[in-house]
Amino acid sequence: MSDSNQESGCGCHGDTQKAAKDPAYRRALWIVVILNVGFGLIELVGGFLADSQALKADSLDFLGDGSITFVGLLALSWAERTRAKVALTQGIFLALLGVWVLGMAVWRAMNAVPPEAELMGGIGIAALAVNVTAALVLAKFREGGDAQARAIWLFSRNDAINNVAVIIAAGLVFWLESAWPDLLVAAAIAVVFLHSAWEIIGDARKELSEPR
Repeated sequence: MSDSNQESGCGCHGDTQKAAKDPAYRRALWIVVILNVGFGLIELVGGFLADSQALKADSLDFLGDGSITFVGLLALSWAERTRAKVALTQGIFLALLGVWVLGMAVWRAMNAVPPEAELMGGIGIAALAVNVTAALVLAKFREGGDAQARAIWLFSRNDAINNVAVIIAAGLVFWLESAWPDLLVAAAIAVVFLHSAWEIIGDARKELSEPR
């Protein structure tokens, strides 16, 4: 299978020829990197200010997506096995994040304190806007046969669903005056991390096991 036609569920392997020939595609990926990393840092601070585990988990999702896209950009000209090794490392890192987020949600459940619902909901709405923007930026590339653009577009779409869950949890926290909706959403995001990590690691191991 040639590098230019390679597809991977992890979204770490793009169409190298398309990336080289289409400046708009590279610009779109850079926009996604900036949006994810920039807002991920903002949301992480907001998570601590609001004392929300769901916001902290979602911020790590933003930072993870941004870093994977950035490494994908750097790896476009790398050898296939090198990209597979990078993907394997990314998958392991994502799995560790998932375990950490899940552990923090369980630990906080023992000392559950309701987060600041208004701040949590406001940041959740802003996060949804960022993910929708990222999805729109990549929408025109998702059918072009490029695995990376298509996968990142799907990540942005799925992340938007997580953001809706955060917004709903904020409403429930405000209504019930309970921390449990926040903790449950954080745990759900952690499970998404672990599922994505499983797929990434599986894809990478399969590629590394193939004959050179």
